[in-house]
Amino acid sequence: MSPPPSPPPRCPALLRIAPLLLAVLLASSAAPAASRLTADYYAKSCPRFHQIVQDTVTSKQISTPTTAAATLRVLFHDCFGTGCDGSILLSAAPLAPPPERDADINLSLPGDAFDLVVRAKTALELACPGTVSCSDILVVAARDLVTMLGGPYYDVFLGRRDTRISRASLVAGLLPRPNMTMSELLSLFGARGFSAQEMVALAGAHTVGFSHCKEFSSGIYGFSKSSSYDPTYNPRFAQGLQKACASYGKDPTLSVFNDVMTPNKFDNMYYQNLPKGLGLLASDRGLYGDPRTRPFVEMYARDQDRFFKDFARAMQKLSLYGVQTGRRGEIRRRCDAVN
Repeated sequence: MSPPPSPPPRCPALLRIAPLLLAVLLASSAAPAASRLTADYYAKSCPRFHQIVQDTVTSKQISTPTTAAATLRVLFHDCFGTGCDGSILLSAAPLAPPPERDADINLSLPGDAFDLVVRAKTALELACPGTVSCSDILVVAARDLVTMLGGPYYDVFLGRRDTRISRASLVAGLLPRPNMTMSELLSLFGARGFSAQEMVALAGAHTVGFSHCKEFSSGIYGFSKSSSYDPTYNPRFAQGLQKACASYGKDPTLSVFNDVMTPNKFDNMYYQNLPKGLGLLASDRGLYGDPRTRPFVEMYARDQDRFFKDFARAMQKLSLYGVQTGRRGEIRRRCDAVN
């Protein structure tokens, strides 16, 4: 296996996932196609693949610091919906049904992630035409961005192909919403083979990025007859949110950092915030409020290395969900359109 292009993380034993362990994950993946993926898939066909993606990621993140969170969110919506097949990247086409990207739950996906993939794809097409899939670009870019913000480095298996099908109707009910109950979220993740602990680990991606006020407005305005805000909020935090989102009805772009303490650093502060009532979304606060998930929140709040290790494993598992390989799918020339 060729060494990763990025510098090794600060604590290799804790933050890197051993190739043997990743191979076990690969073999146990629910999708048989995942067994065809390899860590060195582009070693001969596109030897500069990792360096090109990393250079593109670095440039984009420096110029637009919201790129990391945007890319993580787009990756999750691609993989968790219908599988890691690049379906979320396709734009509307004449005479075709609306694509996943136009589903109501995906309309707020940040454009920076799509721009990043386009930039990387353009550079890769110049270096090795018709070789690298858009779905592989998205998975590796997300990993590189996590590492760039101080999070764990983890190995990624490659060789995905891009789907030719993307329909908004296919994602209905497949993606989590911030107002879902914890039972609904556990059921949704469980249907895809993710445990409660893996769900809590993946939620740690909220340590970076932001959410639009409309996604949590019901919790800070007119919540009940006795309180204008959800009592699971820290009172001062709720009052601050009310002020920050006061004009969200006129300006739907108004947003607030998911982690108000260290919004641009990938760390375990997200979990430390939850017991203090500083979880932004109802689903965030629910993780601490529910006895089925609270122990994992408390563990990750205490132990950042454990969070990094479990987050890395959960992301590896997510990246193997519903992949297409072999004769299925294609290598798109453009990531927003089928060939």
